[in-house]
Amino acid sequence: MPQRDYYEILGLSRNASEQDIKKAFRRLAMKYHPDRNPDDSDALARFKEAKEAHDILSDARKRSAYDQFGHAGVASQGGFGGGPGDFGAGGFSDIFGDVFGDIFGGRAGGRRNQRGADLRYDLSLTLEEAVAGKDAKIRIPTTVECHHCGGTGAKPGTQPKVCPTCNGVGQVRMQQGFFSIQQTCPQCHGTGKVIEEKCGHCRGTGRLREEKTLSVKVPAGVDTGDRIRLAGEGEVGQQGGIAGDLYVQINVQSHAIFTREDSHLFCEVPISFVTAALGGEMQVPTLNGKVMLKVPAGTQTGKMFRMRGKGVKPVRGGPIGDLICRVLVETPVNLTERQKELLMEFDESVSAGGKHHSPHSSSWIDGVKNFFEKMGF
Repeated sequence: MPQRDYYEILGLSRNASEQDIKKAFRRLAMKYHPDRNPDDSDALARFKEAKEAHDILSDARKRSAYDQFGHAGVASQGGFGGGPGDFGAGGFSDIFGDVFGDIFGGRAGGRRNQRGADLRYDLSLTLEEAVAGKDAKIRIPTTVECHHCGGTGAKPGTQPKVCPTCNGVGQVRMQQGFFSIQQTCPQCHGTGKVIEEKCGHCRGTGRLREEKTLSVKVPAGVDTGDRIRLAGEGEVGQQGGIAGDLYVQINVQSHAIFTREDSHLFCEVPISFVTAALGGEMQVPTLNGKVMLKVPAGTQTGKMFRMRGKGVKPVRGGPIGDLICRVLVETPVNLTERQKELLMEFDESVSAGGKHHSPHSSSWIDGVKNFFEKMGF
């Protein structure tokens, strides 16, 4: 039975790069590997076929001979090691080290120079502070490099030794069946070093728990959910790894007067029914001082008044928002007998005017009457 074209096996064109060949083999190896396809002879055959194609095309000399003379050119050079079924070739374990990591989740390897963990700090601000911005001082617990051992984890005056199991590599190779697997060294756990005498202060970890005070510049206009990143202020990394980052999470407290929506502020302004009926002016607060709100005669409850530019300047740029005041006509309570008499006289006077004084009420009553007539009530 004629052999298939190696490029066809890997699904590649003849001008494929070395990286393309490696990627194609890894993809097929993960798909047809015997561990993923137990007792599947077809998968095993395809796995061997992909391995053969990879070994030829990833070798510049063999690939050149194959491109010129096909399979005969490769055979004239003695094949590719131990033949199509030989998995003991040294090159296979190297390429398969990458594939094995993808098949079983994560790459095999050591844990040297691990980056430190990121930290989070919740910063609570008043609305005034969030709008204006501030320089805040925060104190956070964190992990720092041990001052006594310099982060080595070894007793002061001593140094970690090269791991005798992996000779400082941090990884060991284990033979399993027809292939070898690269794993993290079980003695040094990937660091490549062992500590014979641990530092008494950090107990061999090379890190200490401390608290530190940081200055955080909170820009004007931040809102709940925004966060500020302080690079390198997280936990220190292991074995000389870089420190993580600190994320300051902003939470803006609720306000007694204002509520905020993006760049706009909202507030409710109670007015008497006399002011609502006759109109007038009244003071309303803003975050920058007092302003006068002009209420026209005949204002109804729920009416919105917009004060442009009295809101918040967004932290990411853009125009300043507005202050929107919603008036609420307040019903008087705890009336005296005389006040009740005056209101009754006022009501009789207004009722005599009909629709002229109460257009909304009159139209609503007319609508209710029509509804009752249609329903036969």
